[in-house]
Amino acid sequence: MIYKIKIHPIFHFLFIAFSSNAQENMRKYIPEDKILYSKIDSMDKVFFDAYNACDIEKQSSIFSDSIEFFHDKAGLINSKSAILKATKENICGKVTRYIIPRSIEVYPINNYGAVEIGFHRFYNNQEPDAESKPSKFIIIWKKENENWKITKVVSLH
Repeated sequence: MIYKIKIHPIFHFLFIAFSSNAQENMRKYIPEDKILYSKIDSMDKVFFDAYNACDIEKQSSIFSDSIEFFHDKAGLINSKSAILKATKENICGKVTRYIIPRSIEVYPINNYGAVEIGFHRFYNNQEPDAESKPSKFIIIWKKENENWKITKVVSLH
């Protein structure tokens, strides 16, 4: 038996109005904490400038000793030395990361730090026309005293 559900036109209108409003709000990210946003945006730049320059020592100083790196293709790496070794062998001098302008969102995590969500792309100079599509990333930052450390990364391609 097939049932047909009639939706009153006013409910249909409200559904469309609320859906449009939700989509509009999602496009207009405004940082809840502008100071925190600026700090994490700055830390992202510091870390990825080191990444692009192959400054392994600087990257190491920003990664937490208990880092967990979740990569949709490679899986989980939970060894700081393994992440740095893979970066040195596979990234240094070969790959450059570019942030997608205005894509970063930062949300506070009470009594811990912050979560950064954004889009970036990579250019592999070893392969012609090898610029990646924009991909999403999530970084969990922990504030330890006055230092910010990356404790978790989720990289989605």
